[in-house]
Formats: sequence, structure tokens, C-alpha cells
Amino acid sequence: MFRGLSAFPLTPTSEQGIDETAYAALVARLAAAGVDSIGALGSTGGYAYLTREQRARAAKIAVGAADGVPVIVGIGALRTAHVLELAEDAQKAGASGVLLAPMTYQPLTEDEVFGLYEDVTRELSVPLCVYDNPGTTHVHFTDELHGRIAQLPNVGSIKIPGVPEDPREAGLRVDALRALIPDTVTIGVSGDWTAARGLNSGCDAWYSVLGGTFPRTALALTRAAQAGHADQLSAGLEPLWALFRRHGSLRVMSAAASHLGLTGEPNLPRPLRGLDETARQEVVAALDALGLTS
Repeated sequence: MFRGLSAFPLTPTSEQGIDETAYAALVARLAAAGVDSIGALGSTGGYAYLTREQRARAAKIAVGAADGVPVIVGIGALRTAHVLELAEDAQKAGASGVLLAPMTYQPLTEDEVFGLYEDVTRELSVPLCVYDNPGTTHVHFTDELHGRIAQLPNVGSIKIPGVPEDPREAGLRVDALRALIPDTVTIGVSGDWTAARGLNSGCDAWYSVLGGTFPRTALALTRAAQAGHADQLSAGLEPLWALFRRHGSLRVMSAAASHLGLTGEPNLPRPLRGLDETARQEVVAALDALGLTS
């Protein structure tokens, strides 16, 4: 579950609620492609904008549509009590694992971050992936903090931000973290444009935004990395990576999914808005150039 390609789909959402039919179809598409796991209600899945009831329903839909592929459900929330409720809902829905980012309003101390994971892992019956995402949470994990958390029961993986551009530095970054965590805890890379480099540097998994909409392309890159020759494939996707960096991967995938007819419009919850027409045409041009038409 915490190795290979973990694909993170959109949760198509308007002010009327989740488009359950489109969401189930997105998840089923990932399962049919053969992804190693499905990340429901991650950042790409807009978890922070949904109610508890919507998240419980989305978790149930994802597990049902996944056809036996392990589903990892995001349970992040501002209060520990709410995280525990979401963890209970995810487990009742049949999730194989959970994903937890330390969401913040007031800045959290390292002890408070550790305490969150301590409280949550104590109550879990499924493995947990630690979600290190400073761009949205504003929590900056040290490797030492990761090492403390990784010793807790039920911790199965760490989802780290993109690795450094220099391959040697990327390897050193992964090795430094690896030295502080148990062998039972895997390391997964995010930041899609650094995925090949992360996998080449020893990461066990790719937690992928691209994979949630284009699973076969992401699988090809993952398998190439596992065989040691992914750099060329990743470089070929640079037109898309450039758009991710410029506009944010969520908005780019929102535009791609609607362009391909996988979701309707709008598919992001307010106050989020889709790309303007100029940016959407950039996305369409990149998809056409890369042959990502289905």
C-alpha cells in the first residue's frame, strides 16, 4: 500500500455537493489502470473544504469503487477530536490506511505536532501515512521529529515534499531521513516534477497528483523509476510540470479533468476557482502535445 504509485484523484465538488457519479468513475478508472493504491481526500481531493458527512460519504464511495485496490483516506483537521472522528469514519468505510497532515491556524510547536500523531495512532487499527506538506500546513518537520513520530504504533509511511534538484543532494536527503526511521516505515515523494528523482534516490512510493487523472502515464514513470530509467520520461512531461509550478497542480488537474469530460464544471469548492481561459488553453495545449487525451 505504501509502495509504488499512490494516485490522488480530485473530489469533484460544487456548491451543491460532491458529484458522486463522477467521483466513483474517477476512482474506478484508477483501479482499472492498476495503481498500487488510491489516495482519497488528499490535498488534490479537497479534504479541507468538505464537511465530515461529505468526507465520510467520499471515503465510502472510494472504497466501493476501488475494486479491492487499497484506499488511503485523508483525515486532516484543525482539532484532534475532529481528526479522531474522521479516522473512525474512514475505518468504518473500509479504508486500508489513513493520511494525516497537521493542519494549522495557530502555529504548532514540535511537541504539539508529535502529540497529534501520538493521540491519533493510539486509536487506529489501520496504518497511517504522515503527510509532510509545509506549503499548505505551514508545519516544517525536522528529520528528528519525523524520527520520533515514526516510532509510534501504526505509522507506515512518510509523504515528503519534493527532493532537491541535484541527484546527489536528493540521495543524501532521503538517506538522512531513512537513518532515523524504522525499516517498517516507507518514504514516499510528492511534488510530481521531482518524483522520478525521488524514486531514483530511494523513495519507496510516489504520492501522485498526476496519477489521479492520468494513471497510466504515472504508472509508466513509476515502473521506469523502479527499473532505474525514469529521468527521460519525467523530462518529457516538463510542459505539464511547468504548469503545475505556475498555477498549482490542483487547478491544472481540475482543468484537465473537465476538458476530458471526466468531471463537470465547476469541480472545485468555493472559494477555489478554476483557471482562467488563457491558462486553460495552456493546459489543453500541453495535454495535446503530450498525447494525454484520455
